Parts: sequence; C-alpha cells; structure tokens
Amino acid sequence: MKRRGEDFFQDKTKRIIIICLVVLLIVVSFYSFKSVHYAERLLPKTKVNNINVGGLTVDEANEKINTELTEASVAIKLDNKLWKKIKRSELGWQKDHVDALSRIKQQQTPFAWGINNLLGCRHQLASTYDQDYVNQLVENLGTEILQKNMTRTPTTNAKIEWRDGDFEIVPEQQGDTIDVAAAQKALIKNLENGKQTVNAEDYYAQPILTKEDSQLKKLKDKMNQLAKLEASYTINGKKITISPEELGSWLTTNEKADVLLDQEKVTAYVTNLNTEHNTVENSTSFNSTRRGEVSVPAGIYSWSINIPSEVEALSAQVLKGKNFSRTPIVESEVPNVQTTLGNTYVEVDLQNQYMWYYKEGTLQFETDIVSGKPSTPTPPGVNYVTSKSTDQILRGLNDDGSKYASPVRYWMPIDKTGVGIHDSDWQYAYGGDLWLYRGSHGCINTPPAKMAELYPILDVGTPVLVF
Repeated sequence: MKRRGEDFFQDKTKRIIIICLVVLLIVVSFYSFKSVHYAERLLPKTKVNNINVGGLTVDEANEKINTELTEASVAIKLDNKLWKKIKRSELGWQKDHVDALSRIKQQQTPFAWGINNLLGCRHQLASTYDQDYVNQLVENLGTEILQKNMTRTPTTNAKIEWRDGDFEIVPEQQGDTIDVAAAQKALIKNLENGKQTVNAEDYYAQPILTKEDSQLKKLKDKMNQLAKLEASYTINGKKITISPEELGSWLTTNEKADVLLDQEKVTAYVTNLNTEHNTVENSTSFNSTRRGEVSVPAGIYSWSINIPSEVEALSAQVLKGKNFSRTPIVESEVPNVQTTLGNTYVEVDLQNQYMWYYKEGTLQFETDIVSGKPSTPTPPGVNYVTSKSTDQILRGLNDDGSKYASPVRYWMPIDKTGVGIHDSDWQYAYGGDLWLYRGSHGCINTPPAKMAELYPILDVGTPVLVF
C-alpha cells in the first residue's frame, strides 16, 4: 500500500514538471518569435517626437511621422481663436527620416522587446526646420501677442507703497497678458514634439514676486524704519524737520533687494532747501537788541549749499538708519563760514545809530556811531571783519568830486566796497540824527576812545550785521 502511494506521488510530480516545461517552451518560443519579429521593426511603445511608432518597420514609421508630424498642421490660437495654421513641411521640416529611424532601430536589442513593452522609450528627431522660417513665425507670434497685450490687464508683482503714513505691501495681481517668451517657447517645442495645437491663452504672465515673499517683508520693515527717523537740519538757529512723508518719498529698492534713495528726489529737496535758506540771495532773520526781529539783507558773509556734496552726505546719513540732525555742507568765499550766526557778532543798528559787540552771548562793547549820510548811505547786510590794521589813510571822493584823505588810527573793513569801522576824531558827537548832515562816506564812524577799546578785542572773521 505504501509503495503504491509513493508511485502515485512520483507520477504526479512528473506530470507537473512536464506541464511546466511545455509552458516554458511555449513562452520561450513565443518570446523568440516576437524577438525575430522585432528584428525588423521598432520595439513596442517606441515614441519618436511623441508619435508611437512601436511595431512598425522603418518605412512604416517614416510614413506615419510624415502623416502625423511633417504634413500635419499646427494650429496657433490667440484669444482662443485660430490665428494661423501651418504645416511643418512649410517650415522646412524634412520628409525623409529613414536614416534617423534606422539608427534608432540599430540601437535596439530585439530580445529586449518585453522590457520595452513595459517601460517604453522616447526619441527626438533632430530639428530640421529652415531656421529662418521658424524664426520669422516665432517673431510674428511675439509681435501679435504684444499688440494683444496692449488692451489687456497686465500681471503685476507684489510691491511696496507708501500709504497713510506707512509702507505697505500691495499684493500681486494676476492679469490676462500673455507671457510672450513662454508662448514662443511653447510654439517651438510643439513643432518638434508632434502636438497639433498651441494656445497662447495657456501662457498668461505670472507674478514673480508675491505678498508672501520673505525678502519683500524685510524690505518693507527696513523702509518703514528709515521713513520714521527723526531727521532735521539746523540753519540760522532754526530746526527744519524732514517729515516721514518726505523721507518715504525718497525710498526705493533695486533688483538686489537693497534699499536706496531716489537721488533725483533727494536732489530736489536739497535744492529747495538751498533756495529757501542760502544767504547769498536771501535775507537773514536776526533778533536785534532794540528792534526785536529784523531782516538783514545778504552781504559778503554768505553761503549756499554745495548741492552734490550735501545730497551724497544726506543720503548716506539716512541709510545709516539712525536719528540725526545736521547742518548742510556749504560753499562760500568766507573762511569757516557758519550757517548759524551764533552768539558772537557785531550789531550795527542804523536806525538807532548804535553799535554792539557780543561774544558768546555776552555784551563786550557798545557805543553811539555816525553812519553814512543820505547821499552815501552805509549799505545794510550780513558782513564780517575781513582784516584789521592801524594808521591808515582812507581815500575817496566827496560829493562834489573833490578828493579826500582821512587818517585813522584803527581800521577794520567789513565788505568789498570799502566800508569799514574806524575811529573819527573829526566828529564832535555821535548818535541821534547827526548822520543826516554830518554822516560819513559810508563807513561806521566810531568815537576814538571807544575804537581803542574795540580794536584789540574784535577778531577778524567776526560777523557784522548792518541794518
């Protein structure tokens, strides 16, 4: 009994082995048959320029490519309407691809048809267009798109704008303008990959910068910090504040995400500052001893802002990001000129016929004077002591044309016309209305004794305000 069971098991095993061998033989035979079949054909799922030529001979594949690619029309759409329809052959695409297809077949291994059937393979024929034709088509498409874009809503990037006292990020906006370069690139690609339609509406221009961009947020914070600096000028004792709105209008950025200042706007501000405050053309407001605030005309103690230098310096100051108060860089013929007169000066009040000298805000000297007579009045102006000398002879012409020569002990000229401060021993009195009939040729006549006091304590370069 045991023997009969073993024989049965052995017979069953033999039958299974035989069946497996038969199946294997069939599979191998079929695979070998297909391998022989593909020795003369392209392997399955072979695509050339996106056209399936698997299982075809080289000639059949060439014919199919000509039908579906070379002679097939490519439709180009604008506004979702047909703009142009053109065959690839009209652009010079060659009709004979036998050599290229033969090389593809030679590179294939027929026995690998099974793997190829699973994975497939793709090939791209080298572009054989007449490049001049293609370039012209692409250029024409670009021109047409640009014309269409003129009436469309442009796509805009997120940007930073000054609004209601702050810099804010304005979100990007998706428009319906077409990305010319993307549409042109798609046309060239579709000509080669076998696709039959190019719709320009599929290539809307996309925003490059969005409101969520971290760098844009950092820029906004930096610009707000700079716009809200406490920034000012001090000119002639007055504080001139640069408002956040003004600072904000100067701020801009570049492609490298740097915060910059619009140099034209900074220049316009500094130019206006100079126009309003330079003392070459403008009078100086002065708080006088007896008459309160007076306006003193421009004289030789004057300055104007060096606009290029000040624009550069102001820009650098703002970009440091720290609060500041500055005096402008100026140009003047006066050595060490100051934009603020300060507390050291000589005050000549022509109306009161009186002169004072203050040093560091403290009165050092005062006296009555006699100024120029009506026919040769003392010119008002903001001047300064240009030099000092002793034992001089002042020469000039009298009203009748005769010459005069007046010796003086102390001489301090204050302008370029020959006007100065000096002693005058020919005057018997000073002050009042003596200037009307005993006035000078324009100089400031000072009592000799008082002049002896003033001369040693008054330095060259001291401002002299005559009004």
